[in-house]
Amino acid sequence: MCRAVSRRVGWTGAGFLLVLQPVVARGQSVSQDPGAQPAPARSAPAQTSPSLDPTTPMDAMPDLGVEWPDLSSGGIESVEVPQVASLETRYSYRIEGLDEVEADLIRKRFEALSALAQHSGDPASAAQLDRRARQDADLLKQLMRAAGYYDADVAVEVDQQKAEPAVILHVAPHQRYTFESVDLVGLDQTGARADDLQQAFGLSAGDPADADRIDAATTALRERIHDTGFPFAKVSAPELTVDHADGKAVLTLTIDPGGNRTFGRIETADNRVFGGDHVQEIARFHPGDTYDEAEVDDLRRAIIQTGLVSSVRITPVPGDSSDTVNLNVAMEPAPPRTIAGELGYGTGEGARAEASWTHRNLFPPEGALTLRGVLGTREQLANVIFRRNNFKGRDRVLTGQVAATHVNRNAYEAHTLQIAASLERKTNIFFQKKWTWSLGGELLASDERDVIASTGEPRKRTYFIAALPANLVYDGSDDLLNPTRGFRLGARVSPELSLSGDVFGYTRVQLDASAYQPISDSVVLAGRTRLGTILGAPRDAVAPSRRFYAGGGASVRGYGYQDIGPRDPNNDPIGGRSLAEFSIEARVKAFGNFGVVPFLDAGNIYTDAIPRFSNFRFGTGLGVRYYSSFGPIRVDVGTPLNPQPGDPRIAVYVSLGQAF
Repeated sequence: MCRAVSRRVGWTGAGFLLVLQPVVARGQSVSQDPGAQPAPARSAPAQTSPSLDPTTPMDAMPDLGVEWPDLSSGGIESVEVPQVASLETRYSYRIEGLDEVEADLIRKRFEALSALAQHSGDPASAAQLDRRARQDADLLKQLMRAAGYYDADVAVEVDQQKAEPAVILHVAPHQRYTFESVDLVGLDQTGARADDLQQAFGLSAGDPADADRIDAATTALRERIHDTGFPFAKVSAPELTVDHADGKAVLTLTIDPGGNRTFGRIETADNRVFGGDHVQEIARFHPGDTYDEAEVDDLRRAIIQTGLVSSVRITPVPGDSSDTVNLNVAMEPAPPRTIAGELGYGTGEGARAEASWTHRNLFPPEGALTLRGVLGTREQLANVIFRRNNFKGRDRVLTGQVAATHVNRNAYEAHTLQIAASLERKTNIFFQKKWTWSLGGELLASDERDVIASTGEPRKRTYFIAALPANLVYDGSDDLLNPTRGFRLGARVSPELSLSGDVFGYTRVQLDASAYQPISDSVVLAGRTRLGTILGAPRDAVAPSRRFYAGGGASVRGYGYQDIGPRDPNNDPIGGRSLAEFSIEARVKAFGNFGVVPFLDAGNIYTDAIPRFSNFRFGTGLGVRYYSSFGPIRVDVGTPLNPQPGDPRIAVYVSLGQAF
């Protein structure tokens, strides 16, 4: 049998179409039934098949479109079939017909998934353009259906009027389907919480049958039902029945509440970190409180924040009674030891290096031991600290420490041995709190050297001091290390009893306030005020290390550390009984993670118990900030505007965090 192939090439309107058809030689038959079986062979008398005469011409077959070759020459001539070149060109595309619908999300998702968009700017053949256009038409119909337009039509047009073809997707949205009814089957089993859960779901008859809204409502219901005392609740996948005749839809969800529960016990699978009793101290809820999954998530974050756990899994399990739920807490320990270091420099304070070693769980639960040392040009310290975090409650810290220090300031030199303990409620970058407080006690023995203010003669005195410091702070700012709005207020009161020859008492009081106001997206205006007083004793009776001083990187910049205020005949500061300080600065984000901070500070120290707000020393300058992931790194360069004799012309301060 002789076979040939015909080729038909045509333009479909969006691409080239190439059709290959088998052509059977004349005189042969082809079964019309693709499933027909060949006829069985039958015995027949042997016959001699006539031999074909190669010189006999074939009949013409007009449907081929070409003439049969002339075989009279004894050979077959070659025949060329015309081919159509596959031209490639750049293209553009657009969507029309979405002006009257909520199209922002539809367009955004289309751009993310579109084949035309993914290859935009690349040359494409007509066949590629045709395929992408049809794929995107189907995609657009799916997106329209998800938005509730179940009858939407999308037609494709290729505009060939310009050298660059334009693919146009014409959308006919038609009507948007709405809910005929929304049925939450089983919701009545939640009792008094049914109305709250219905509001959390949020969808009702008449709302658009939008897939995004259905998904968001289902997620909100699942979260809310777990937050209202149903830890084992199950919410089925939503079922949507669409009636194309009426343009309506019926939404159904099945709810199995699983019983209302209250918190029971906290269990730990092992005790490698700390036990269930300590986890309960960290939790904000108590046994008997209504189960709330948000509280469980908060507990999970708090356990991680201890630094002793690398991962934690909290699983609700049936409690000891049918109305309680226990929590099974599985914790993976984190490395318990930390080595830290810090470098700093300040005019008047000199260079300073600090190093520490901490075992954060040497005395479980969360009993940490820290060995800390400071080596500087003006300060040396050896410090042993015991700290128990989350002591009898979340973020309460019990601290006890022993420290031996030597400081050499312009105002005095002191060798001090200190024993101190405190209980405080702390804030941190994970759980920044509005209110923090501390209560403590201190015992000090200090050998201090200064001079007699009237004569300038050196003297040495030994002080034994007992103090009961208390601190209360309100933090209404938006960030612990880099606030941009809000304010802070703080008060510190320390009644103290001093023995140096005679026994006498006095009280140190200090008030701090700061405020932060954004001026624009890149500029924040910040201001600070500090007032202090010592009541009950003359200045000269109070140990030099317990007096008020001003000047330095956290005070009035441009001046040396503690250099502002009254001075002795040797031109060294002697401190005072009261202080007043003010600061204002503009924090400007310059470029990238860098910023500049012009500032103006003012302050003074007074010998009276009440600050007189006069004879201020002013300092100004410019700071640079690098805003790292863990907080701003600060470099400030200041100069005094009305210096006293001996004040530096330039002062430099380097530290972590903003000045206030």
